[in-house]
Amino acid sequence: MTLKAELHCHIEGAADPGLVIRQARKYNADPTPFIRDGSFVWHDFTSFLAAYDFAADLFRSEEDYVLLAEHYLTSLARDGAIYSEIFTSPDHARRAGLSPAAYTAALGEGIERAKAKTGIEGRMIVTGVRHFGVESIEAAARFAARCGHPLVTGFGVAGDERQGDMEDYVRAFEIAREAGLGITIHAGEFGGWESVAAALDHIRPSRIGHGVRAIENADLVKRIAEQGVVLECCPVSNVVLRVFDSYASHPFMKLRDAGCRVTLNSDDPPYFWTTLKREYDVAKEHFGLDDRSLTAITRTAVEAAFVDKKTRAALLARLAEPARTR
Repeated sequence: MTLKAELHCHIEGAADPGLVIRQARKYNADPTPFIRDGSFVWHDFTSFLAAYDFAADLFRSEEDYVLLAEHYLTSLARDGAIYSEIFTSPDHARRAGLSPAAYTAALGEGIERAKAKTGIEGRMIVTGVRHFGVESIEAAARFAARCGHPLVTGFGVAGDERQGDMEDYVRAFEIAREAGLGITIHAGEFGGWESVAAALDHIRPSRIGHGVRAIENADLVKRIAEQGVVLECCPVSNVVLRVFDSYASHPFMKLRDAGCRVTLNSDDPPYFWTTLKREYDVAKEHFGLDDRSLTAITRTAVEAAFVDKKTRAALLARLAEPARTR
């Protein structure tokens, strides 16, 4: 089995339909408008958000978030993942009626439980949301910088790329950078290549969430490759959301062949009928990558992970183990 690592997954979007149905029973909610035959149902962005918001609203207590993180990371480990980073949201914590600190502690406990059972390492990236405004993003950065949780190792911004300007978020990212947090930002999904260029100009991230629309500008692709910025690619999500029409038109291989450092990730996996394992399977089937190439992609993810040197060395050692010992 090819060992895997994931850098780009929104934890509220990682709850599979079975877990959501269990939570719906707990809170006496009716999941049938959003889940049918064990699968999420949506047909456009509005209905996707409705399904997402329904499921996310069913995680309300610290116990719920422990369960969510433990469930997701354990499922990843079953499919051969040795490392996972999840995007967390202080804004969602407040909407759920929890303090960001309690929410983060609960997710951290879930990560630790999954590690105790399977050996998988996990970390958290606190995210601000573009369409919630600059003040909300700066508040998220301050929380990330001050919370002191050992598994919070990064800061990012997600949300609607078509809202706000990158330069508006410079202060938030400086707060995070000064606290020693890793820096990533969503760009180049719906925002076009210009959003990637703006991220490089104003935010100076080590990683970009998605980033695939950079392919529209050859000079930008060259810049990404030269600077060693890692792209958190989510091919299945991109095709399902019609960012690209098919895997044949997806630029993953063109970016890789141009020298960009690319990784494979699942984004909001059950909503796009995917898993991290499926992303690797798609790369094998549609991009023609063999096991050696897929392991190299995992190595790129581990090298770009927001972890300390000792943890990174241990993960790289696991990757270097002969397959027969796994």
